[in-house]
Amino acid sequence: MVSKDQGIGGLIFIVCVIVAIGYVVALILPTQLFSLINAVPPIDFQLWLVAIPVLIAFLVVLFIGAWIGWTMATTPPPRPLEEIEAEEKVEEEKKD
Repeated sequence: MVSKDQGIGGLIFIVCVIVAIGYVVALILPTQLFSLINAVPPIDFQLWLVAIPVLIAFLVVLFIGAWIGWTMATTPPPRPLEEIEAEEKVEEEKKD
């Protein structure tokens, strides 16, 4: 029996493989692909086929960078190590 997570993972894998194969076919053989469905390919079809994923990847990288910057800007700095050690020393002395 497959767990729910494994089933979802398998589905994601299958969808990604199908999309990857379709993308490669559309990029390499656009004329043959459009002739199968009796349509005329747009002039810049291959350009957009490359430009859109590159744009999405670029925006994802910028989003991750912005998120890291926001996290660094809004996270308070850690306490100095000397302060923590002094606090631990005082606690140890109180126990003794």
